[in-house]
Formats: sequence, C-alpha cells, structure tokens
Amino acid sequence: MNCIIIDDEATARAIIVQLCSNIKSLNVIADFSNAIQSIKFLNQNEVDLIFLDIHMPDFTGFDFIQTLKNPPKIILTTSDPQFAIEAFEYDCIVDYLVKPVLPPRFEKAIIKAQKTELNPAEPKIVKEKPTDTTGNVLYVNIDRRLIKIVISSIYLVEAKGDYILIKTDDKNYTVHSTLKKIADKLPESIFLKVHRSYIINVQKIIDIEDNSVLIKKDVIPVSRSNRPELMKRLNLL
Repeated sequence: MNCIIIDDEATARAIIVQLCSNIKSLNVIADFSNAIQSIKFLNQNEVDLIFLDIHMPDFTGFDFIQTLKNPPKIILTTSDPQFAIEAFEYDCIVDYLVKPVLPPRFEKAIIKAQKTELNPAEPKIVKEKPTDTTGNVLYVNIDRRLIKIVISSIYLVEAKGDYILIKTDDKNYTVHSTLKKIADKLPESIFLKVHRSYIINVQKIIDIEDNSVLIKKDVIPVSRSNRPELMKRLNLL
C-alpha cells in the first residue's frame, strides 16, 4: 500500500515512518508538515492510505478530508482522543490512533486498513445540510474542544479576518473558519447573508431602517444587492 504522512510535528512523522518500515506491505512515498502541501501532491498522485494528524495550524485534519473528492483510506493520528466519534462519521477513516502510537496498536490499524474496502458508489463524507432547526446542532472546534451550538439560538455570524464570530442567545464564540463554510451548514430557510461580512437569522430581526437591521443590540448593514432577498423573506403586512 502506497501511503503518505501528514503531521506538523517532525518527530511524529519520523515515528510513523519507522512504524511503517516494519511492515512490508507499506510503502511511504512522501510525508508533509502541512495539509496544503499534501493536497498539491494528491492532485497529481494516487495513494492507498494516509496517516493524518487532526490538529495542524490553519487547516485541521477534518478540513483536509473535506477537500478530497475521492479520499483514500485514512488513519487518524492524534494526541487528543475526544474526536473519535466525529471521526467515524467519515467512511474513509478506518482507524483512530492516539499518540504515542505503539507497534501492536499500529499493526492492528494496518490490518483493519487492509481489510476495509471503500465503496466508490457511496459518498465518502457524510455532510447533511440542515433543512429544519428543530433539534439541529452545530459543533465548533474551540481550543481543541468540540462545542455544541443549537442552530436556532444563533442570531448573527460575523466575519473577522481568518475567524468568524458566532453570536447566540446565550454566548458568543470565535471560531477559525470562513463565512462561506458556516453558511453551508446553516438552513437557508432562516439564515441569510445580508452583507459580505454578515449572516443573520431573519427570525431574530427586531427592526429594519434604511440599509440596516437591528438584531438584539447589533445594528447590521445590509448591502444593496442583498436587500431585495431580505425583503422577500419578511412577512410584510
């Protein structure tokens, strides 16, 4: 099996290389310190297996997986065990190794990878876009913790450089993400992008005046191009 290693820690990559060298069926053809480099490589090369770290600067392992149209088998390597449940929502992930990785556990993961067959007819990544807010939640990664947010409690999302500020009825959250990415997770029936930097929950609007809306205590600008769509959403008398 041709494989690559993606981990921002040089020592961690060296350990996986050493573990792979003890298994004849594995052939490490490249290793990368960040996901961006590996994406360029995978655009021109096919591999059978990827050893992937979850926590990397700017681009998490889960972010990386979502960039792949047809991901190969993936074994996650991480020092954090708390993402195991999220990991197995992805059909391409065959095992989850917690560092430090010991040889017996590593060999068990390889056996599992060799036995697992990915069905190309089925989607590798489960991504369901909510169509109803009842019971729907969103998980955000903050300080290596997955925080649950009830989608219906969100009233405003604001872009702030490489981060977004999510405001809810109870608390605010700053998350390393983009406005486009969270827009894909929110139900279009109640959320609307009214400005290049803002997404609002139209059900939380208190007042509209000229080219702005009032939500809670926040006055949000509405761009001229987005105002017609906003007016369509309102139940006008």
